[in-house]
Amino acid sequence: MDRVRKLLNVDFLQSKGYLGKNSVTAVLDTGIYPHQDIEGKIIDFADFVNHRKHPYDDNGHGTHVAGIIAGSGKCSKGRYKGIAPESKIIALKCLDESGNGSIKDAVNAIEYVIANKNRYGIRIVNISIGSVLKQGSRGNSVMIDAVERLWKEGLVVVAAAGNNGPERGTITVPGCARSIITVGSYDFEGSLNKKSGKIYNYSGRGPTSSCIIKPEILCPGKNIVSLKSNSSGYIAKSGTSMSAPVCTGILSLFVAENSYISNKELKKILYQTSTDLSLDKHYQGWGLINPYEIMISTKKLKN
Repeated sequence: MDRVRKLLNVDFLQSKGYLGKNSVTAVLDTGIYPHQDIEGKIIDFADFVNHRKHPYDDNGHGTHVAGIIAGSGKCSKGRYKGIAPESKIIALKCLDESGNGSIKDAVNAIEYVIANKNRYGIRIVNISIGSVLKQGSRGNSVMIDAVERLWKEGLVVVAAAGNNGPERGTITVPGCARSIITVGSYDFEGSLNKKSGKIYNYSGRGPTSSCIIKPEILCPGKNIVSLKSNSSGYIAKSGTSMSAPVCTGILSLFVAENSYISNKELKKILYQTSTDLSLDKHYQGWGLINPYEIMISTKKLKN
């Protein structure tokens, strides 16, 4: 996370007081382990898989995602601090110990967010999960409709593009939903396919089946160090599942400072401020996220 913060000038923003104070993100994932770095940050937990009452993560994915967003860096003396370290997390477990889940559990988690968004002040929803799009699948349609409803409720919805690239048309559900912010992974040097020995980029590509260009934005996603479940340590993970909370954490910084800003305005600012990498639009969307330029744009909007 130290590398990502420096790369995206997040350290500079944090030095200027952009810390995501009291911004609340709902994380739909495998749950959350009460790691020391997120002590006091879990303001609610709901388990739609095993129906347990207290926070836990029997996979580790959700804890890692939450740490990217809100980790304090306490156990690493600040080295692996999250992007919005003063933000809060609503952890909604809708995936099991293997990282698998049902559409029903995911939709129930979404309904929970809608029912409790005012109670907890939820502004952002991070969905680092996805399933392969199957034409005519009712389940996929239900999931896409559910995330579109989140957007219509005024929530900023951030979803991973999936790791099924580099072929076109490989954005997963619900990242293929029209309105939401879908995040791909920009790994700079690419990733090594151990079977073939070739360098490639796994990030899902558009267009969607509705001919929508996706993803909207790219964020780093390779070897992102964040919280390890069931310990006080850290672990590196790669994928668009990591890229999405990088985006979420950055947006948390500006949501916290601009309570008036709408999800549509924030998405427009992403479009206006992204750094064009001159890559295929179905891979890069608008380009690489640029937090410094987002700061400038939100200041202008506020004034």
